[in-house]
This record gives sequence, C-alpha cells and structure tokens, in this order.
Amino acid sequence: MAKIEGRNPVIEALKAGREIEKILVLKNAQGRSIEQVQQLTKQAGVYIERVSKNDLTNLADSHAHQGVIAFAEPLSYWKLDRLISHAKQETDSPVLVLLDELKDPHNFGAILRTANAAGAQGVIIPSRRSVGFSPVVAKASAGAVEYLPVAQVTNLARTIEQLKEEGFWIAGADVAGKQLHYQADLTGALGLVIGSEGSGLRRLVREKCDFLVKLPMQGQVDSLNASVAAGVLLYETVRQQETGE
Repeated sequence: MAKIEGRNPVIEALKAGREIEKILVLKNAQGRSIEQVQQLTKQAGVYIERVSKNDLTNLADSHAHQGVIAFAEPLSYWKLDRLISHAKQETDSPVLVLLDELKDPHNFGAILRTANAAGAQGVIIPSRRSVGFSPVVAKASAGAVEYLPVAQVTNLARTIEQLKEEGFWIAGADVAGKQLHYQADLTGALGLVIGSEGSGLRRLVREKCDFLVKLPMQGQVDSLNASVAAGVLLYETVRQQETGE
C-alpha cells in the first residue's frame, strides 16, 4: 500500500475514487477539512482510526501530514502510447510536459500541480535517475497527482522522436535558446521539456528538441527553479493557445 499524507491530498484521493484501505487521523483534530475527510470516508466505506501525533509523525515521509495519513493502492504510471492517445482525444492542441531527470520531489509535485491547473494533458518522466511518485510528491502536488496522467519511459530522447512522429513540436527550456519563451510559437500539439535542477537538459535530449527557448533573466541569478520555469512556460503556452498569437 502507498501512503498519502496531508489533508488536501487525502481529500483529493477520496474524490478521485482511489481505493483506500484506512485513514489515520490525529486525535482531537478538528476543522472543515477534517469534517470533509470524515464525510468522504463515510461515503466510501473507509475505516478511520484516531491516533496520536507521535504515531503519525513516525509514519510520515513528508514531515507535513497535517494530522491525516491514508493507506491506499499505489498510483499507476501510464504507457506512453496510451498517454498520447488520451492527449489527442482531449484536444487538437495537446500539451505534454517532459522532465529530464528531475530529482526533487517538491519540484515534481509543484510541476504536476501547475500542469494540471494549466490544462496540460500529461507528464512524462524517465524510469531511471528521476523522481517518481511518493508521499512528498503527492503533498506538493496538492492532489493533482490524482488527476494528471504520468507516463514513465526508458529513453526520453526516443520518446521525443515518437512524439514528433505523432505530430508534436518539442520545445526545450535551455539557456542556449535563441529566442525568449514569448517569442516562440507554442501553439498546436506541444511537448515542453524541462531539465534537471542542477545540469538542465542533457545534450542528446537538447539536440532532439525542435527548438530551444529561454526565459529573460534580468537580475543577478542566471536560472530559475525547475517548477517555476515550467509554470512560466505552461502559462505562456496557455496564453498563446487561447489567443492564437
């Protein structure tokens, strides 16, 4: 069983219909979100057990359980072909986010949250040297992990080639980009590639992109957090998709 930690992640898992075995709730915990947890668990027929703060703290991986931990079926990764088909069925201009060996679970969760909010159709990650699903990711995603499809692939460069064959244009976020993100054409079927926190895009992945874009950096620092960069690119994509320019 997988752990879900935090009030909102547990609420979203219940709303999404994920199979949950039981939920541990801090003794004497109260409030609107606790009442919502109780209501949803009653509807789902899930067992709630009241436990001490030490019990929850000793079980928690995220260090931010907010008095609630659920034990649920693990989330499943999608197959790439299924994700592509799903994305094309949803819209004529699907957006997929590709993460090149991202390591930080907080970044991964934040990107899932933003990608879901921006209406992206899914996220693609490598199966090796990359962060995957965890209680910390679920907490950072604020429940988005329950709704946004995530595909795991063995080779991101080959995945980019497959997406191109399926009609996607691939834009990589890189300081070597010749154009700023708002100067690039981000309309149509699009794959946005975000590099790892330390080294950015790997050489082969960078070379496979159709074009590279950079963000304007006008201060003393020369890079942004991966999840912030993803958010900027996703919402520029939203703007262009909605306005057509």
